[in-house]
Amino acid sequence: MTTPFHYEPGAAQGPVPPPECPAHGLGIGPGGLRRLYGPEAERDPHGLYDKLRAEHGSVAPVLLHGDVPAWLVLGHSENLYMTRTPSQFSRDSRRWRALQDGTVAPDHPLAPIFTWQPVCVFADGATHERQRGAVTDSMGRIDTRGVRRHVNRYSNRLVNDFCQEGRVDLVSQFAERLPMMVMCAILGMPEEYNDRMVQAARDMTRGTATAIASNAYVLEALTRLVRRRRREPADDFATWLVEHPAGMNDQEVSEHLRLIFITAYEATANLIANVLRMVLTDPRFRARLSGGHMTVPEAVEQSLWDEPPFTAVFGRWAVGDTELGGQQIRAGDALIVGIAPANTDPVVRPDLNADMEGNRAHLAFSGGPHECPGQDIGRAIADVGVDALLMRLPDLELAVDESELSWIGNILGRHLVELPADFAAREPQDDKEPPSMGRPNLPRQDWEAQSTVRHTAPTPGRTPGAAPGPASMGAMGAPGVTSTVTVTDESGGTSAAGRIPQQRRQAAPARLWRAVSRWWSDN
Repeated sequence: MTTPFHYEPGAAQGPVPPPECPAHGLGIGPGGLRRLYGPEAERDPHGLYDKLRAEHGSVAPVLLHGDVPAWLVLGHSENLYMTRTPSQFSRDSRRWRALQDGTVAPDHPLAPIFTWQPVCVFADGATHERQRGAVTDSMGRIDTRGVRRHVNRYSNRLVNDFCQEGRVDLVSQFAERLPMMVMCAILGMPEEYNDRMVQAARDMTRGTATAIASNAYVLEALTRLVRRRRREPADDFATWLVEHPAGMNDQEVSEHLRLIFITAYEATANLIANVLRMVLTDPRFRARLSGGHMTVPEAVEQSLWDEPPFTAVFGRWAVGDTELGGQQIRAGDALIVGIAPANTDPVVRPDLNADMEGNRAHLAFSGGPHECPGQDIGRAIADVGVDALLMRLPDLELAVDESELSWIGNILGRHLVELPADFAAREPQDDKEPPSMGRPNLPRQDWEAQSTVRHTAPTPGRTPGAAPGPASMGAMGAPGVTSTVTVTDESGGTSAAGRIPQQRRQAAPARLWRAVSRWWSDN
């Protein structure tokens, strides 16, 4: 099927619903194209994806803010092809025809996302290799164990702030704060962590009227950091980028820090919130956690399939006239990597209720040469952070009916507004000073809740609710993965810690949890 754009701003329009038509206000724009913004898109994005797939197939014409046309790529294989073929689909936004003809103004709500900057995410070829190499090399210097200790320490600090209250909003008081604290420490600017930075980081990607001002606030803080690290090197990510042989100038370093900072923060905050919601509400996870078959890392991976932190990535721009998914793409057209719709593509995932354990073929971190380089850091923050929270508050329960939960959304993501939970009030605990973020690794702290992934062969013949065997592998044929969360005690032994105690069966070994609790309190 071929359905080229029949609407361009300023051009003769196709049929438009009359003012009294119910289609008005329901996400239908000029030319009969569906809007990828507004109430309908925010309220039910998955429903919108289904409509687009039914109407247009794996690649659909849509409208962005201001009714600017673009293509949303819905198919899994089509997204992989687009992200892996930069010769046809460039990341250089200056190719966008709507920018060249003035249709998209510099103050467009999505400007912080698409405005070209001297960073690897907008580059192709040799420039991309040079800048991406500096980022990848610097990420390789991060001490992952040190990051996990930071996550543990900051998680405990956040829990201390509300543990005496007996109620918490896990979004605003935990999920939105933990990644900011960790990223500020990794980059080398812990003093910049405050409420304004949290608000600015969340605001600048949402297409709001204040997004540009929020972007300026974040960039100013990072620019100060780069100038300081030129004068005073330290053992942090900013210094490693400044000193990298790629020889990036101050603007390049500042812009790359902004890119990493915001992307990692936004993705991880959403991931933590989504995982906590699934653990507290999804019957599949409650049953499997109580039976001892699911760990926090497995819940994280399932969440990356079902509710990815970013629903889409904007964007790619066609280098020349081409074809994708049966659609005729013109040179300069904008395309959107449809992460969420690709993850639910019926071609690769016919049963959305099937467990995707061990299958990492999702596109939660995009793909191709621009695949997110910091995805393991994001996984670590979510994995260890959620695990540490559940260790401190094993009796967490959702404080409202699941139907009362609400989301806000935009072109890039869908954000849980609140996740109120109740628990038994308890006293705060001491935290400890973390080690440096840089290698070499330092000795592990006794109180660390360390999550590890143990790969084992898939077990055939599992009963419902247990980890799937070969028959339930994902469409890409990835083997099963069994993950084990362990806690190291004072004697060097380990104990299971990836399950929620109050959800275990009555016959579960409660003595083990009492022993873990006593050890935790003593440390």
